Amino acid sequence: MSRFRFHPLWAVPLLAGLLSAGAASAQSPGAAPPAWDQLTPAQREQLLAPLRDRWSQADADERRRMLEHARRWQAMTPAERQNARHGMHHWKRLAPEQREEARALYGKLRALPEPERAALRERWRQMTPEQRRQWATANPPPPGIDPR
Repeated sequence: MSRFRFHPLWAVPLLAGLLSAGAASAQSPGAAPPAWDQLTPAQREQLLAPLRDRWSQADADERRRMLEHARRWQAMTPAERQNARHGMHHWKRLAPEQREEARALYGKLRALPEPERAALRERWRQMTPEQRRQWATANPPPPGIDPR
């Protein structure tokens, strides 16, 4: 079982949440959070420090992945970003066993052509939790597979 890791795409909604929480305490309840240029240097530092620490500890491959995730996030439409946030929140609520099942399913799905993907997704929906656990055990994901 792999341990939980911070995902670079989570930085944007996380920063937005931190920003709105900090701004809410500094402004009236109905006021919009300030724009980036209106933040104090201390507020900017508070928001960026976790990401800077993660970057400093990352190897070259992880830094490339982080940059690619940031590029993809910027290219998303608001609806796509909302969908991504929903998926991230859903992922965080999954039990570790369910995450392993998701990794196994994702690893298998990405290697199949679309007609076979659809068939496997339908079969997955019809499986009981025990059948899903057995399937995931029999079909472990390739190394490095993480659907987040």
